[in-house]
Amino acid sequence: MPEHNRPAVADALNALLADSFALYLKTKNYHWHVQGPHFRELHLLFDEQATQILATTDLIAERVRKNGAATLRSIGDIGRRQSIRDDDMADGDAEAMVKTLAADNRTLLARLKEVKAAAERDGDIATSGLVDGWVDETEQRVWFLEATAGY
Repeated sequence: MPEHNRPAVADALNALLADSFALYLKTKNYHWHVQGPHFRELHLLFDEQATQILATTDLIAERVRKNGAATLRSIGDIGRRQSIRDDDMADGDAEAMVKTLAADNRTLLARLKEVKAAAERDGDIATSGLVDGWVDETEQRVWFLEATAGY
């Protein structure tokens, strides 16, 4: 298969991209609406994590294009592909926010493993290598959130 045409990798990357956007927006929502005695700590943590998640989106989309496919085009496209559920909660419980984000980052981690497996099956070492860094970042987010959940 030509190196520029890996539909399985591109499909897995587009699913990852959809979940990344969904997680980014949920994390920002929680950043904007967190309240309580741990407001400052969580407000800053959620913002740091949202920034990190958003930073990967362009890299993911560019890998889709380098694999010969089109990437996401709209919010509707994201909605059709995402597995991370939206949350319209405002003024929610801070502890619930932390636990939800930890679980959602674990979902993203599973998506990353799907991308890694697809890339390795198709011999796409560039994508496989990039995923390693994204896995490390996601595992760190999970660690921080789970450590924070106990306050």
